Amino acid sequence: MELLTGIFSAFGLSASAGLNAYIPLLAVSLLAKFTNLIELQSPWDTLTSWWVIGLLVVLGTVEFFADKIPAVNHINDIIQTFVRPAAGAIVFAASANVVTEMSPILSIISGLLVAGSVHTVKAAAVRPAISATTGGLGHAPVSIAEDIISTFISILAILIPIIIGIILILFTTTLIWWLWRRSNAKSKSNAY
Repeated sequence: MELLTGIFSAFGLSASAGLNAYIPLLAVSLLAKFTNLIELQSPWDTLTSWWVIGLLVVLGTVEFFADKIPAVNHINDIIQTFVRPAAGAIVFAASANVVTEMSPILSIISGLLVAGSVHTVKAAAVRPAISATTGGLGHAPVSIAEDIISTFISILAILIPIIIGIILILFTTTLIWWLWRRSNAKSKSNAY
């Protein structure tokens, strides 16, 4: 059961990194440093270093403000295209508590894919739609909402990872159902 909750936690934290790279990393770093909720294995225990925590606070602050300013947020999203998947890979591998030879590689790839997918949806679909409908004025409130969601998911993934598993199952079944309906609608329209 511990392995399963570790995996759910890792998925939640890496998805959170797709919204904001530094919030889940900082949450893991602080909780591993000051509590027994997370125990990081080597080399991931480096995240508990004061230098790393300080750097995460600085980078998180810069990202927080850069993401709220129109035009600057687009540059930030370009930079974060590389940072967020990397953060997702780190937080996935660190929180999954993997110990075998192959699992770290699989964890890193999983974290890259999860965080990269969330970031891609955010940067390629959601943000352009907000720009088009609000003339860029909607970016700050949406960015604040993303930061809140990232924080909430990070905390939830650490404290109650089974909820992340339930959300993951619901999301996957909803996506499959939506794709199935879309496929059936296309076949019916092609039949006529």
